[in-house]
Amino acid sequence: MDKMTIRDFPLKDRRVFLRVDFNVPLKEGTIKDDRRIRESLPTIDFLIEQGVKLIIASHLGRPGGKVIEEMSLEPVSTRLAQLTGKKVKMAPDCIGEETRRMAMSLAPGDMLLLENLRFHPEEEKNDPGFSKELACLADVYVNDAFGAAHRAHASVEGIGKFLKPCLAGFLMEKELKYLSEITGNPKHPFVTILGGAKVSDKIKLINNLLRKVDKLLIGGAMAYTFMKAQGIPVGNSLTEEDRLELANSILEKCREHNIQMILPLDHIVVDDRDGEKVMETLDENIGEGRKGMDIGPKTISTFEQQIADAETIFWNGPMGVFENDLFSEGTRKVALAIAASKGLSVVGGGDSAAALKKFGLEEGIDHISTGGGASLEFVSGIPLPGILVLTDK
Repeated sequence: MDKMTIRDFPLKDRRVFLRVDFNVPLKEGTIKDDRRIRESLPTIDFLIEQGVKLIIASHLGRPGGKVIEEMSLEPVSTRLAQLTGKKVKMAPDCIGEETRRMAMSLAPGDMLLLENLRFHPEEEKNDPGFSKELACLADVYVNDAFGAAHRAHASVEGIGKFLKPCLAGFLMEKELKYLSEITGNPKHPFVTILGGAKVSDKIKLINNLLRKVDKLLIGGAMAYTFMKAQGIPVGNSLTEEDRLELANSILEKCREHNIQMILPLDHIVVDDRDGEKVMETLDENIGEGRKGMDIGPKTISTFEQQIADAETIFWNGPMGVFENDLFSEGTRKVALAIAASKGLSVVGGGDSAAALKKFGLEEGIDHISTGGGASLEFVSGIPLPGILVLTDK
């Protein structure tokens, strides 16, 4: 890795501004999934062991630049204290006189969690004055928030203009390591599995992988757009009518680069007039009045074989409406095949990560990215502001 990490700079007794992604799901003040907190614990533990005065900052939700009590980081402070076994002081805000006083009074090994950055509209506007106020709290900047690395926000990009060096935390380092293996020089056969609703969401990713990937397995609603572009009947299935030409151009590029794109061979469908009637199709054709909801058993078997033979696997997007158990089998079987594979497995995207959690398959994956949009943009070859700001070695 060509960026400096927290191993590369003396940190003892320094005030460190640590940007994390503690954007966890909350319900009535209770954290429903603390994975994002746990993922940053190695960085936090290392910094505390180094004797730093630690100032932790994150956003939570989309408060729109207003103070919304339900989006306070107070529950995160409580959970972080439980996970670390150490006291976590909670600041009343992320800037201001009282917050600055608390930051300046920290002793080595102390932790201070700032209140939600997005309570201030200046955060998302990347306001220089706001960035400078954040920078004034510390001596060193550390970014461990890969999930926000694609945002040119004050605490992600702007702060780097006022606070040096800018170091990567261990989670950021881990994300860059695994995602770079996908985009750099992956072992072959390299199989990418793409799902989700829209071809347009994945066009840059596909174009960036065309010279690297060997096979593209396409499921989810985006498969219906590719099918319709080839004249295959898709019934009432969700398609992007304005992306049919784009789908054909991708298919042509795959042929030019000798990439095998495998579309569904059969489907699980519902009668669009009676959503409770679930059927399997005999082949790739979806009849009139029917709507595709998941890949079928022939497709699952084909995808399983391709995954089993792969040396590198990247998965982004579910194969169907996996939240409904009637249409979850395609996503479950693909996830199971990836978890059981011998190849390097990297999963990006919030829905794919949620599916792994639902099916209890997280432990079988080499790397599950904590950044949905960030991982998609990184693999698409788009420079991320939160990485560009890091100090070069």
